Amino acid sequence: MNVKKMTLMQKRALVGLSFVLPWLLGFIFLFATPLLQSVQFSMSKLSVAPGGYSLDFIGLENFKQALYVDANFNRILTESVATMVWNVPMILFFSLFSAVMLNQHFKGRTAARAIFFLPVILASGAIASAETAGLISMTGSSEVAKELGQMQSGFDTMGLVMMLDSTGFPEWFIDYIVDGTVRIYEIIRSSGVQILIFLAALQSVPPAMYEVAKMEGATGYESFWKITFPMVSPLILTNIIYTIIDSFTNSPVTQTIYETAFSSQDFGLSAAMSWLYTLVVAIVLVVIGVLVSRKVFYYN
Repeated sequence: MNVKKMTLMQKRALVGLSFVLPWLLGFIFLFATPLLQSVQFSMSKLSVAPGGYSLDFIGLENFKQALYVDANFNRILTESVATMVWNVPMILFFSLFSAVMLNQHFKGRTAARAIFFLPVILASGAIASAETAGLISMTGSSEVAKELGQMQSGFDTMGLVMMLDSTGFPEWFIDYIVDGTVRIYEIIRSSGVQILIFLAALQSVPPAMYEVAKMEGATGYESFWKITFPMVSPLILTNIIYTIIDSFTNSPVTQTIYETAFSSQDFGLSAAMSWLYTLVVAIVLVVIGVLVSRKVFYYN
């Protein structure tokens, strides 16, 4: 019996399916039912009863209330999207810059990589809560603890502003750089995963390309823009998508949705807000994905 060998494309498809299969099984058996229920909740008035809950179908009233009646949802959603647009380029630039530096050969490179990823661990919910609780126990006040936390990241920006202003940069660019400098810890905390992804991309670049470029007399600057940047561009798209999704994880939008459900006990309105938020994120991802994918270079 002759067994037909799989082609290279079929093998790649099988490998891709093996990576997607755990997520697919988890989605079907764990998330599909709650997802459909949230659609049902968003179009109903949910009333909690001793034996469970009851649903009264009201159509799109919850969506109308979220968009036209609620005084805060539109503002919070718009501000969250604007903050995301402001933060994503900053995080990507820092991640790529750090990955290029950490990809160089120097002593202590492994320790340096661990240090850059350490803020991701320190920013976890348990450690952040313990840090806040420790400040509160020492100061006796949550407000004082918050002020102390803000003072730790204080930075005198006047010298930086004067230096950038003397170079003739536009005001919006100066504000962008100063804001990134002031929030450097927040940027580092949000860049750990992206740095690892960029490091994996940089290590997959064939060294022969740099050797040929060096023999041809290319400078480091030219090698970066002609070799490094095009070769890691597929992972730039991946990091953009990851950063956008991650920026909404603990945003004011999700906090508003949570409070609407469990504080106000308005589960129908909360489900409608969740779907509106999901729709906005999906539109942002599609638009940015289409625009960025046109510039992506795929090396075969």
